[in-house]
Amino acid sequence: MSNNLQDKERLDRQIIALRVAKEFQDGDIVNLGIGIPMLASNFIPEGREVIFHAENGVLGFGEVTLPGEGDLDLVNAGGQTVKPQPGMCFFGHDESFVIVRGGFLDISVMGAYQVSEKGDLANYMVPERQVGTIGGAMDLAFGAKKLIIAMNHTTREGEPRIVKKCSYELTAPECVDLIVTDVAVIEVTDKGLVLKELAPGWTPDEVQSITEPTLIVDPDCHDIELM
Repeated sequence: MSNNLQDKERLDRQIIALRVAKEFQDGDIVNLGIGIPMLASNFIPEGREVIFHAENGVLGFGEVTLPGEGDLDLVNAGGQTVKPQPGMCFFGHDESFVIVRGGFLDISVMGAYQVSEKGDLANYMVPERQVGTIGGAMDLAFGAKKLIIAMNHTTREGEPRIVKKCSYELTAPECVDLIVTDVAVIEVTDKGLVLKELAPGWTPDEVQSITEPTLIVDPDCHDIELM
């Protein structure tokens, strides 16, 4: 990747999460993975009800609390304290996965190390480190009606995370529907990866230069919309 693109301004984690939250519709049941995805619970528009599910056995929690605030016994799957909400309920780990495997999740939001042009997901093991636990990621990837990936577009070394074929161990094949990164919004379709939105100041050619598969540029491709 050129130095010009390395220095080019990208969206921060909060803005990525805000764009992800735009996908949530009123009444959706949503699971948020660790990292950027969990921030999305802070950006639900007023008047819209989104019911958040966590694998540790909680349904209907609110935003992540500020550091030092919140009840240490009320946490999301990443161990962050969250605000209680009216109607929130608790249950066992086994029942939590009944919700996942039963197809009751409308959306799952996860991070990733790599996503292939076919929508294959690799998000639990970095081969160089030989560490990582898959946990419930396989269930969440396949159990939700829609899978959104929220991640940085490239590695710290500038290598593409959106690749023709994943070189990392797969979490699940052909499961990703939408990718939201710090430079673009890309839809996974049967025809290929469709570039839908761009970070301000970025061009389709610049996004393509840091993406391994060939992108299909949507005729209506425009700057990322947050509202």
